[in-house]
Amino acid sequence: GTIVGDANLTIRYQKGGYIGTIEEHFISKLKKGDVFTFAGRNLEFIRIKEMQVHVRNSSKKTSKVPAWMGGRLTLSAQMSKILREELYTASQDPSKQSIEIQSLRPVFEKQRMESTVPKPNEFLIETFKTRDGYHHVFYPFEGRFVHEALGSLLSYRISLLRPISFSLAFNDYGFELLSDKEVDMEQVLDNNLFTTDYLFEDLQKSLNSTEMARRKFRDIAVISGLVFTGYPEKGVKMKHLQSSSQLLFDVFKDYEPDNLLYLQAFRETFEHQLEEGRLRMALERIARQEIVWRACKNPTPFSFPIITDRLREKLSSEKLADRIRKMTAILTR
Repeated sequence: GTIVGDANLTIRYQKGGYIGTIEEHFISKLKKGDVFTFAGRNLEFIRIKEMQVHVRNSSKKTSKVPAWMGGRLTLSAQMSKILREELYTASQDPSKQSIEIQSLRPVFEKQRMESTVPKPNEFLIETFKTRDGYHHVFYPFEGRFVHEALGSLLSYRISLLRPISFSLAFNDYGFELLSDKEVDMEQVLDNNLFTTDYLFEDLQKSLNSTEMARRKFRDIAVISGLVFTGYPEKGVKMKHLQSSSQLLFDVFKDYEPDNLLYLQAFRETFEHQLEEGRLRMALERIARQEIVWRACKNPTPFSFPIITDRLREKLSSEKLADRIRKMTAILTR
C-alpha cells in the first residue's frame, strides 16, 4: 500500500540562477552535454546534484522537448493496435469505414497528394526540408513512450554511421528527428537500424539508464523499507530520501551488483519507463512490413501535430497559432 510518485527537480544555472522546476521522469534520461528547451531557452544539461539540475545556456539549435507525465496519457498496446487497424481502413471502400474516418477524408486526400497513407503491410517514413532544418518523420503508431525510446535508439544508431545531432519530437502517432544535415535514408535502411539485435545495449547507451535506475531505486527503497519516509505531518524531505537511497544504490552497484533490489531498479526502468517489451514488438513488426519512404516538398498533414509539438516549446516573437497558420497556408496552396 506504499504510494510513491515522481519528484520535481529545480533547474538552476551552474552559477546559481533559478530557472524553474521540471519532472524527474524527463530529466533523468538526459546525459551530460544533452540540450533541452525550457522556458524559451536552449539549456545544456551538466549534472543532477541531489534535487537540483545544473545547466548552462547553449547555442545549439537542436534540442530535446520536455514531456510531463500528467500532461498526456500515452496509448496502450491494445489502443495502438485499434488505432492502426482504424487507420488502415482509410484506403478501403467508404461503406467499410467508420464515421470518424469518413469525416477525415479531406485530410487523407491531402496526405495522399503530398505523400501516402500507409497500408497494413507498410511502415511510412517522410523526409522534407523547412527553415528549421531537415525533418525525418517516422509513423509506428505505438504511443508516446515507445516513440520516445525508439527516437533515442534510432538517433543513437544513426550517429554511429556519421557524426550528427538531432532534435527529437514525438506524439502518439509518430516521432521526428530534426537535424541541420540530411540523413541518407538509403543508408539507414541498408544498415538495418530497426533491428532488435543489441537492443538492450543500445538503449543503455542512447539514454542515461544508470541515472534513471538510480532515481527509480528511491521508490524501491521506500517500498522495501530501506529508507524511512517519516511520520505523518513530519515527512522526510525528498532530497534526503534521494541522497539516502542514492548512497544505498552506489553501495549495491560497487559491492553487490547481483542484489535483487538493485537489479529490480533496472528492470522497472526498462519495462515501465521505456516499455522495452513493446519497443521490441514494434521493431519486430516494422521488420515484417514494407518500408515506404517519401521525400516530400512540404510538411504533410500527418507530420503537422508532431512539428507543432516541438514548436510549442520554442520561444518566438511569432505566436504559435500564427506559425501554424503560415504552415497551413503553404500546405493548402
